[in-house]
Amino acid sequence: MTNPSTTTADITVDGTGLLCVTLLLKLRARIDGAEPGSVVHVIATDPAAPLDLPAWCQMTGHTYLGPVPEPDQDVYALRLTDTPLPTPSDAPWHADGQQDRS
Repeated sequence: MTNPSTTTADITVDGTGLLCVTLLLKLRARIDGAEPGSVVHVIATDPAAPLDLPAWCQMTGHTYLGPVPEPDQDVYALRLTDTPLPTPSDAPWHADGQQDRS
């Protein structure tokens, strides 16, 4: 596994002040069309981020690399896969086809 403290970000998503739902919307939009293998650093202040980001990576096929040591902010790293599993653009916390349609 790659050490997140040694990974340089190709893309940075600033989710400061965002709840994970909004953070995932922003993250999904930002990585749309990004090169496979790109390293993404996500700045997150939501206390659920350490749980939600690895779960989202597992659901989509991206690789969660872990927290990046930063003195003044919480940063998490992930590597984009070349074959991501689709998620709805308006609900990236659901696997495609699994969104509640009610």
